Amino acid sequence: MLEVVNAINGVVWGNALIFLFLTAGLIFTILMKFVQVRRIKDMVALLFEKNDDNAGISSFQALAMSLGSRVGTGNIVGVALAISLGGPGAVFWMWVTGFLGSATSFIEITLTQVYKSKINGEYRGGVPYYIHKGLNMKWLAIAAAIILTVAIGILWPTTQANTIALTVQSTFNISPLVTGILLAMLIAVIIFGGVKRIATVSEFLVPFMAFGYMLICIIILAFNISEIPAMFSLIISSAFNLNATFSGLLGLAIAKGVQRGVFSNAAGLGSETFESGAANVSHPAKQGLVQAFSVYLDTLLICTATAFMILITGMYNVTGADGTAIVSSLPNAGPELYTQFAISTVIGSFGKYFMTASLFLFCFTTLITYFYKMDTNLVYLKSTLSIKGNFLDYLAKFGFLFMVVFGSVNSAALIWGLADLGVGLMGWVNMIAIVLLAKTAIKVLKDYEQQKKNGEDPIFRPGLLNIKNADYWEELEQKRTVEQREPEKIEHEKVPLV
Repeated sequence: MLEVVNAINGVVWGNALIFLFLTAGLIFTILMKFVQVRRIKDMVALLFEKNDDNAGISSFQALAMSLGSRVGTGNIVGVALAISLGGPGAVFWMWVTGFLGSATSFIEITLTQVYKSKINGEYRGGVPYYIHKGLNMKWLAIAAAIILTVAIGILWPTTQANTIALTVQSTFNISPLVTGILLAMLIAVIIFGGVKRIATVSEFLVPFMAFGYMLICIIILAFNISEIPAMFSLIISSAFNLNATFSGLLGLAIAKGVQRGVFSNAAGLGSETFESGAANVSHPAKQGLVQAFSVYLDTLLICTATAFMILITGMYNVTGADGTAIVSSLPNAGPELYTQFAISTVIGSFGKYFMTASLFLFCFTTLITYFYKMDTNLVYLKSTLSIKGNFLDYLAKFGFLFMVVFGSVNSAALIWGLADLGVGLMGWVNMIAIVLLAKTAIKVLKDYEQQKKNGEDPIFRPGLLNIKNADYWEELEQKRTVEQREPEKIEHEKVPLV
């Protein structure tokens, strides 16, 4: 089965998809005049806008949920895997992917907000919604929802659970099956509590775990401060095939850097659109900017921290395309242990306990947000296909928990292969959709910037921009119009008749 999955991945993750991610991100960046640089001040300020609507969540909660999803095993094991297959140069291409991906993320999140809906008292939005409403392609929206449900609810949870189980087994010698069952029970408590509970848990855990991880990285860099220039030189020279040791890995460095970068920050995959659809904001571009910033936090901060710890301590292996060992600093050690060994060079045996705790928190928050994404796709399918009852909801919940246990006890190679397949399929569907809809998102950005220039707090009025099928915003605009007319009506009624 592993050979079959790898063969399919070779097609799905061919040069065409990598070219699509990089080229689209570059074009978006140019068309929006480097919005990911120009609007950094807005990105930070918008994080702290309050939410007074019980139907939605705040921008910060949406960011925390999104980071909880992004900051997972991809930031630790994924980075190590990229280095092991593409050499240190893969880190540079991860940076490129993150920078360009920030613009891509703005496009897809803005579209999510434009075409979101209010269903059963909650805001819902994401890939199927903007394909359906923006492109008027119901059949493709349904296909996208099915692909996303399978990828996020069946394939992706296995990587997070597998990483937790293997790490706990290595540190405490606990059976992966036991870990998987306990993990599933803990997740069940949260996912049966709904989106508000998921958002609350993410809002608390994500800042805490990110701060602790970055603190350890700073300590390790401080202990190896004299090696920092050499580390940067190694990354840059390897990225452009200028390093003799890693010559011949340029193609792999680009491919693995982009692939792992996309898996980590998810920009362009559409998987991070669902949390943002639940956010309550006055203008779609606001949430687009917040999530563009989250790509920086994920790739340029957390992933970079992992890469720096591994490279500056030399705790990694690199294998060539033909299986020949190019670097073998850790014989018989897999990528999931590189960061642990790196941390142990400074804080000793405590390193493995810290990494176990970090990976648990990172992967746990990722798992609970994966469920929310899957649930939003199911809500779309149920409403679009007029499926009644709660049977599908319970099936999804118990199926998700089963996949957590399944991932805990199965081969890591197969698990990662399946996850990459899910990522690739999602990437093709979503990237094509947002390229076709990019014009709408750019129009929304211009509207936001014009209102800011006029000294206003931007409010989205789709009618003024000639944007169709933005149902939620159209209803909101009608409601505002009625509320504005109401005082005029009251004043008119007060005028005495002569």
